[in-house]
Amino acid sequence: MSHIFRVVIAASACFLADQLFAPRVAAQRVPRRAPAANRAAAPIPVIFVHGNGDHAGLWDNTIWRFESNGYPRNRLFAIDLPQPTASSTPSAREVNRSTPEDQAAALAAFVTRVLLRTGASKVALVGSSRGGLTIRYYVRFGGGAAHVSHVITGGTPNHGVMALTTMQPESEFNGLSPFLRALNKGREVEPGVHTLALRSDLFDKYAQPTGVGLGAPTRNSGIDERSPALRGARNIVLPGTDHREVAFGAAAFREQYRFLTGRPAATMEILPESVSVLDGMISANTAGQPTNTPLAGAIVTVHVLNAATGERVGAPAHRAVTRDDGRWGPFRATPTTTYEFEVGAPDSSVILHVYRAPFPRSSAVVNVRLPAPVASRGDSVSVLITRPRGYFSADRDSVQFDGAPARGIGRGVPIVDRAVAWFPAAAPRTVRARVNGATLVVRTHPDDRRRLVLAEFQQD
Repeated sequence: MSHIFRVVIAASACFLADQLFAPRVAAQRVPRRAPAANRAAAPIPVIFVHGNGDHAGLWDNTIWRFESNGYPRNRLFAIDLPQPTASSTPSAREVNRSTPEDQAAALAAFVTRVLLRTGASKVALVGSSRGGLTIRYYVRFGGGAAHVSHVITGGTPNHGVMALTTMQPESEFNGLSPFLRALNKGREVEPGVHTLALRSDLFDKYAQPTGVGLGAPTRNSGIDERSPALRGARNIVLPGTDHREVAFGAAAFREQYRFLTGRPAATMEILPESVSVLDGMISANTAGQPTNTPLAGAIVTVHVLNAATGERVGAPAHRAVTRDDGRWGPFRATPTTTYEFEVGAPDSSVILHVYRAPFPRSSAVVNVRLPAPVASRGDSVSVLITRPRGYFSADRDSVQFDGAPARGIGRGVPIVDRAVAWFPAAAPRTVRARVNGATLVVRTHPDDRRRLVLAEFQQD
């Protein structure tokens, strides 16, 4: 889940054509229209909007926490925005990239579908990073104010990731760009739309006085940690959170839930179900860019694992070939069982092995994005640790491969979301990947260089 936008960054990033897209329902299939007698008492539908280069799957912890506090599953949705990486300018038409208008049109179509199916008169929108800009653009310029009761932004660069006339002056992420000037002109929240802006104190890589998160650590960015704040909104600082945690983390959920319901959450825990029904969408990187375009013909095999050794136990628990909608389920999982998801590209050019912790609850956003084929490195094979819902800093995070500290994780502001280690390719081996006390045990596949091994940590 690499989130790189060419416009501003040389490091990993995480924010978020001409037609009105029909985006896929992610958190749940949109339910049938609720009976009239039940609509008045039902909680407001909540739509979660991911950031630049991301997909709906990053919201699963948040959705599970809402459910664990009694919020109905059929009122919680997450959207997969098409071509989620931003174009170089708000008007540029670039392959596998999107403009603010593209994303707002996709969101508008999704909101309409949710309103029609739920019978609600309005929705609440919760956005991470660029997703917050998409929400604000839709609400202010796309007619969304009539259909939205609440807006929550988390780590959204409302005043830019930089504010410089000398650095990509037309980028939607530049605080001095025509796009952000128009979005913030006169007012920063819409009358009648309750708005909450969540931000970090010091650790959001895109709200720094220098370009440390942009690959330019010695350059003055023209902004500071207050960039995600909104004049006229309720602004809450979540100390110590990074750019993703400020949207996807437990502290962020606490404030989201309180803001939408008017009461504190009864629990911060994710309460397990007896059976977890899993589904999701397979997509791919195309022409070097992440997409949320469904990939048909991908082969998905789910293996039960011995959690201590990473080895497979018995026959595959599930096997599917994705349909035109890219979906690979449903699969009935046991919430205490560890699984390996083996995902093969339709042309078998890449076979990805994804290891995750057990799934405590059902989810329809177990999304997997196939990467481009990886370049080999002599007689070695790689294992990749990723943390899609947060970043790493050596000052606060312990990241290890077989007990040895991972390389490439610096001190200070959390900037990187992954670590890689290379192992001899002489024979398959077990590798213990560990992040802040959580362990995933994986297996290498040196006999086939098409195979990539990913330890994806669910931690938020």
